[in-house]
Amino acid sequence: MKVGFAVASATLLLAAGMAPAKAEDQVARGAYLANIMDCGGCHNTGAFTPKPNLETPLAGSDIGFEIPGMGVFYPPNLTPDKKTGLGEWTDEQVIAAFTTGVRPDGRILAPAMPWMSYGHITKEDAADLVAYLRTLPAVDHQVPGPFGAQEKPSAPYMTVVMPK
Repeated sequence: MKVGFAVASATLLLAAGMAPAKAEDQVARGAYLANIMDCGGCHNTGAFTPKPNLETPLAGSDIGFEIPGMGVFYPPNLTPDKKTGLGEWTDEQVIAAFTTGVRPDGRILAPAMPWMSYGHITKEDAADLVAYLRTLPAVDHQVPGPFGAQEKPSAPYMTVVMPK
């Protein structure tokens, strides 16, 4: 019964011209993955405002978030800019960061970065995502921080309130 339903559903999708989402090439697939993984939900400039800047996608956020006891973190620039983005990182280092939560310098990413979920991505999808990131225009945009729990942030941030 379940197999029949799946076949019928697929047939209806194809008949309606709405085939399941599948990009035709590596970069298009990477763009699709960046969208469904909601990378821009944090890494776009102005992402935490009513009007995010979509002209420079994934160039990092000037608004951070505070995690009590840990500090204030600002989503970094993911463009291939060599000074402020991922331009000096190897593909393997980019993949390690979003799948293991560890940057090339050894710093652990903020817990808000869902690397534990992204750690289940296939090798092919991870490579496609990096291929897409490499095609973004390089944007020279240094985000603030991070700031430790005892440091004073230099830019606006939101606060996470821990449950009591």
